[in-house]
Amino acid sequence: MKETGRTDVGGKPAGVALSADKATAYVTAPDSKELIEIDAVSHAVKRRLVLGGAPLGIAAHPALTEVYVADWYAHKLIVVDTVKFAVAGEIAVGLSPSGLAVTPDGRLLLSADRDSDAISIIDVASKTRLGTVATGSRPFGITIDKAGARAFTANVKSDDVTVIDIAARTVVGKVPTGRRPYAVALAQGRGFVTDQYGGTITVFDQGTLAPIKRIDACDHPEGIEADAAETNVYVACWGDDVLLRIDPLSLKVTGKVPVGNGPRAFGKFIR
Repeated sequence: MKETGRTDVGGKPAGVALSADKATAYVTAPDSKELIEIDAVSHAVKRRLVLGGAPLGIAAHPALTEVYVADWYAHKLIVVDTVKFAVAGEIAVGLSPSGLAVTPDGRLLLSADRDSDAISIIDVASKTRLGTVATGSRPFGITIDKAGARAFTANVKSDDVTVIDIAARTVVGKVPTGRRPYAVALAQGRGFVTDQYGGTITVFDQGTLAPIKRIDACDHPEGIEADAAETNVYVACWGDDVLLRIDPLSLKVTGKVPVGNGPRAFGKFIR
């Protein structure tokens, strides 16, 4: 692995999402209170939108020209029209929304409401909150499986992952993790959790939810995602300033590349 380019965005970027065609990246910058649009091919900043508050988690719709941004302080989600690059609406959710995820069919938007110890389930068409599901303590990252059936929340205070049946709106299980789990990735029938304070990746069976292994990773692993083919899992290491690559079958670290200071990659960051 090697670095192929770098884009100066300012504002200490945190959340990231990609458009459905992977041509555009959207990055939240909590310090500058902005959403930043980046050409994912040329790496050039295209537009900037001041949102105010504390924009953190972000998700892009798989079909509509919309992205959704979690405002940590205002306890709401901001809907952004990506054609006009303007705010198109707001959705009230629980306290301190962090991670966001859209179901593959584009019907539902899920918000991990950290200080409510719950997720919000939102109807995308009407932009209404349909209900909530209680999780472990302080959910942060949230991931939905490819079938759109289950959601997985990383609960930073209870040191576990809550597994939710989305249609039934019920908890179907939980998985113990290392210290301060941050986010979850899914690959090869397994779940991979960044244990931020533990410096490890907790691996579990996606079907049985049984723990498989804990991988020694790096200093403060944060964002994590598998590639589309599920051949590699990538981890942003906030404390070490590196990006790790893990083989999801052998569970070995197979690559490492230095990156900028304090990488977070909270969201979908792989083209």
